[in-house]
Amino acid sequence: MKNRRHKVIREIIEEKSIETQCQLTEELRRHGFNVTQATISRDIKEMGLIKISAGANSFRYSFPPGLLAGNSFDRAKRMFRDNLLRVEVGSGLVILKTLPGTAQGVAFCIDGLNWNEIAGTLAGDDTVFLALREGYTVASLTDKIHSLAQ
Repeated sequence: MKNRRHKVIREIIEEKSIETQCQLTEELRRHGFNVTQATISRDIKEMGLIKISAGANSFRYSFPPGLLAGNSFDRAKRMFRDNLLRVEVGSGLVILKTLPGTAQGVAFCIDGLNWNEIAGTLAGDDTVFLALREGYTVASLTDKIHSLAQ
């Protein structure tokens, strides 16, 4: 749910001039998300949104220059270095242990990478499960993750 909401937030921010958390909350409700201001505040922090000038005495939410869609690899690299504690493997799964409260941000970055190996991500508070697609190995994915985390 959070990854889908973050995707919609990205679309809203790119299409409209959103000046307040209240406006963003209203837009998300129009898209079918029943959210509170506290949820929006956490989403803004996790997504790294900032306020930029939108004219005379006016500001709107945006992504920092280094976090735009074209730089999702750089963002993931930063998120991995700052938040990834360890990588574990299971049968067809790679499990990422992160700092508390950062797993969903890490999963969001992974989703943005669009790696063919990954069928899907599932994030909790400090754990991300990565499900592999058929034909890929856990070892190849963990190698990719370790190289990104360095």
